[in-house]
Amino acid sequence: MWEVMTFPEAYAEVLSWMCEVAAVELERHPGCFGCEILSSTDRRIVAISHWREEPADPPAPPSHLISSGPNTYDFFSVER
Repeated sequence: MWEVMTFPEAYAEVLSWMCEVAAVELERHPGCFGCEILSSTDRRIVAISHWREEPADPPAPPSHLISSGPNTYDFFSVER
């Protein structure tokens, strides 16, 4: 999982960058089998990518457009 918070005026630009650049780059990696992009009303953008192996880091967002982050968290599937 990858998360950033954008500046108010940069939200649309960062969301577009995430969908058109970062997610595409992640999905090109042979170990990735999908990437979902989520957004919130408080200007947060989250990418949840799914991996068959150790996950790759997404590219860094344009730093002048974000107010916090990026934060990354690795989670693993739990069988129950």
